[in-house]
Amino acid sequence: MIIEVLVVDDQPLVRSALRMVVAEVDDMVIAGEAETGEEAVRLTRELKPDVVLMDLRMPGMGGIEATGQIVRLSPETRVLVLTTFDEDDHVFGALQAGAAGFLIKNMSLDDILDAVRTVAHGNGLLAPSVTRRLIKHVVDTRTAPTVPRRPLSGITEREREVLTLVGRGLSNSEIADELRLSHATVKTYITRLLSKLGARDRVHLVIAAYEAGLATVAIGGPGVEYAAFDGQEGI
Repeated sequence: MIIEVLVVDDQPLVRSALRMVVAEVDDMVIAGEAETGEEAVRLTRELKPDVVLMDLRMPGMGGIEATGQIVRLSPETRVLVLTTFDEDDHVFGALQAGAAGFLIKNMSLDDILDAVRTVAHGNGLLAPSVTRRLIKHVVDTRTAPTVPRRPLSGITEREREVLTLVGRGLSNSEIADELRLSHATVKTYITRLLSKLGARDRVHLVIAAYEAGLATVAIGGPGVEYAAFDGQEGI
């Protein structure tokens, strides 16, 4: 599978660096480049890329609005947001708009390439530092807009247990060990949760778990848990 990537950033240097690193791998190509949200939406309509690397702060239409339009326009396209530490207030909005993952711009280029592969294969991904801030935002603003929610009474007790462990950042294998289930059974439960909770991907299940009060986090303290998806999970 050759992954077609659309790079969206108003800084030519960033676009150039991403273009060069993608050119060095065999499983990706640059489908196009955009420096505004409007251009990103237009190129997505024309090119239908597999992954959009999306900056958040751009002149005109910002990354959040562009992400929402792209997800509605091309549901098969996955949006991977490139953010910086001072943009935490925008991350939650981008998640609600349908972003599949979040990375920090100062991560290594190899890590960014691995993240592109992860989301291209249908998995969600959060950089740990972004996740801790995102969870803190959810905990601190309980009235903030959330992923489409359905009453948790609509899920079984076992599904509730699985959702709790997803919220703690456990992998499918770890959940299987914790609950003494097979790996295939855990994947089935997660598929059901995605459907019942109207969640786009596993990232949204993490947020749903925190919104429902099924998981808690001690931001900044010892033993902080986070959800980071490394592409090894099928769901």
